[in-house]
Amino acid sequence: MLVQGAGGNVSWKSGDTLWVKASGTRLADAGRDDIFVPVDLPHLTNALSSGDFSVIPKLRQQSSLRPSIETLLHALIPHQVVVHLHAVEILSWLVRNNYERDIETVLGPRVRWTSTGYHKPGAALAQAVSTALDNVPDAHVVLLQNHGVIIGGANVDEISHQLGTVTELLTVKPCPPVSLPQYESLFIADYEFYKPVTDPFIHHLATDMKLFTRLSSSWALCPDHVVFLGARPACYSSMDAFRSEIASGKFRPELIFIRGIGVFTQPGFNASQMAQLRCYYEVLARQPEGAEVNVLSHDQIAELLDWDAERYRIRLMQ
Repeated sequence: MLVQGAGGNVSWKSGDTLWVKASGTRLADAGRDDIFVPVDLPHLTNALSSGDFSVIPKLRQQSSLRPSIETLLHALIPHQVVVHLHAVEILSWLVRNNYERDIETVLGPRVRWTSTGYHKPGAALAQAVSTALDNVPDAHVVLLQNHGVIIGGANVDEISHQLGTVTELLTVKPCPPVSLPQYESLFIADYEFYKPVTDPFIHHLATDMKLFTRLSSSWALCPDHVVFLGARPACYSSMDAFRSEIASGKFRPELIFIRGIGVFTQPGFNASQMAQLRCYYEVLARQPEGAEVNVLSHDQIAELLDWDAERYRIRLMQ
């Protein structure tokens, strides 16, 4: 509910060194694997203070890993510890149109926050966050439209308190799930390379008609979702419609949604993709009746999918 797969990042500043999560690594593995890399902090802050958001982070020691795509964000935020998460409870608000107005009515003065519209991760997002902080320099929380949240603090306890406050205030109950057959009983005769997903909640995307109806119009909600799951969903109104397209030999999607039946994947669909798909379900299931969501444009999707930094991250997660 806080971060999925290789998403999100954490950093802390120690003297002239910024320790930041490496690209393509999982925060869930931080207690087991060496996933943080040391970056030259003055090199970044000097460049950023002069408006150079094209600066490339320099490692303080050799490593086979690359710093997070969001390293510039961590350098420009003045707090000692910085956490960037794709928290479901918060993201469920950030994908809506007019999210700032709606969140203001809930958070009020209890949280000092600022926000920015959607921007491509990396330099463009860092520059937008820098502008947002210029307007609210004492903000501890930065909300990123269609993306996630950044929290800065003096220490982990302070960040934990801020995160707990925001998520508690923004908690939304998901729509009640419909009854489902056991996923083990779902199979597609003659197409055994498609297996039902083993997460029963994900099947609601196909069996709950309200959710299924929103798939095509509300698919590209955030960067990681597009990067790991593609630009559009493969939705079928019936098993016959699925069979007809597959029989043509023109298209064999990795992930499919069959109306009223379930969600199926091919064997190559990995754990990181499944985590993104569960996140998508959780966000969609928390949208109020009639809520209008902001989806990424064709141009925004294209710039994500045609990006070497994201190709590198995907390779590490396979």
